[in-house]
Amino acid sequence: MDYTNLIESALKAKENSYAPYSKYRVGAAVLTKDGKIYAGCNIENAAYPSGICAEKTAISKAVSEGNREFLAIAIVADSNDYPTPCGECRQFISEFVKPDLKVILAKSTNDYKTFDFAELLPLSFKLER
Repeated sequence: MDYTNLIESALKAKENSYAPYSKYRVGAAVLTKDGKIYAGCNIENAAYPSGICAEKTAISKAVSEGNREFLAIAIVADSNDYPTPCGECRQFISEFVKPDLKVILAKSTNDYKTFDFAELLPLSFKLER
């Protein structure tokens, strides 16, 4: 699958990051089953831990619009390494996805790694449905 548009959306969202404390800008974009892309950035706050991570912003935007079926999520950051979601985000993501969700950790549209979500959080706890 070509993830170029998804990664580009995450990169664009990263530009809107509000990270005056960590100086670590993050962008994320989720692809829904119906082909829509929702993007978000990290937003820090002096009242730590009141900030919100990019992954949570993107998923929250989708969920608030009534979209809860995801195929992939791309994550980018101001880093020389492939950015990975924090533990809290991994658990948050697990609430809404299947184990085979594609997670794209990207440095650019040409330099990324892809994982199944279950590889990042193999034993998540969640509501039985």
